[in-house]
Amino acid sequence: MAVEKLKTPSVLAFEAKLIPSDGLMFAGNWDKNEWTPINVGEKAVRGTISNRLKAAVANDPAKLDAEVSKANLQTVDVAALAHTTDTLKLAFTLRVLSGLHVPSTCNSPEYQAALAEKVQTYQAQTEFAELAKRYAYNIANGRFLWRNRVGAEAVKVVVTYKETCFEFDSYALSLREFGDDAQVNQLATIIQQGLTDEHVLLKVEAYSQLGQGQMVYPSQELVMGGGKGDKSKFLYQLDGQAAMHSQKIGNALRTIDTWHPEADEIGPIAVEPYGSVTNRGAAYRQPKAKNDFYNLLDGWMIKGKEPELEQQHYLMAMLIRGGVFGE
Repeated sequence: MAVEKLKTPSVLAFEAKLIPSDGLMFAGNWDKNEWTPINVGEKAVRGTISNRLKAAVANDPAKLDAEVSKANLQTVDVAALAHTTDTLKLAFTLRVLSGLHVPSTCNSPEYQAALAEKVQTYQAQTEFAELAKRYAYNIANGRFLWRNRVGAEAVKVVVTYKETCFEFDSYALSLREFGDDAQVNQLATIIQQGLTDEHVLLKVEAYSQLGQGQMVYPSQELVMGGGKGDKSKFLYQLDGQAAMHSQKIGNALRTIDTWHPEADEIGPIAVEPYGSVTNRGAAYRQPKAKNDFYNLLDGWMIKGKEPELEQQHYLMAMLIRGGVFGE
């Protein structure tokens, strides 16, 4: 069927091809190989009133004194290293799958065939080399540690694949640029193999030397509706052990989009349909500018406008991310 006769299918979905597990947190010492699970505990704290007050209260000294004299009582989840340990270990596995050209669901055979042809052409031309390098970089630099990476004395990541083991000094690798590193390139080759040939299973262990007794930062749970009680902070745990959501790890691994308009200023962002960064309250791929996922995909598939190679990288990374993309 001619390209101009194609229509976006009402049902189009892709399964994710990078699948991390949840990450488990352990405590130990940098120079030893003994690790114990970090348990999530609770503590009750007596805080102060520090939120922004209404003008009527803030501008009246008597009312302000009365307001701030109230105790701000909270119960919160906490997770920390023991005072005999100085290092956090975060461990997870990552599956890399091939078959990107086959959507999990598509109710238009013509569209599916045309899209498969484009994905296979891209694969033949690039072998996913650029994407695999960026995913490997985000494993090696420990981006997935998030706050647990900040201010550490040292950070290293150990990746195991079958009999092969890589060890990276994460602080030697940038969070803003995807440079050239021989060992990262070797890991990227394994990820390429997973995307193009047969599935790959990686074991990832990250070590962050934070200091004795220091706080660690598992994922925070979103509690929907009621049931919170007096507790104001819930941390993710698996059988009591502090853990990180697979979604949070996955978000870090796919933070490879430097092809958006603001890349020079803010660096890489996670691959998302509209380039959304929730903690900045901004979308960096605006439909108005025609550089969001749907405009680029429809332009390529429906209108025959082939995107620049950089935007093809982005489109393929979106398919690797997975999601429901039908009308």
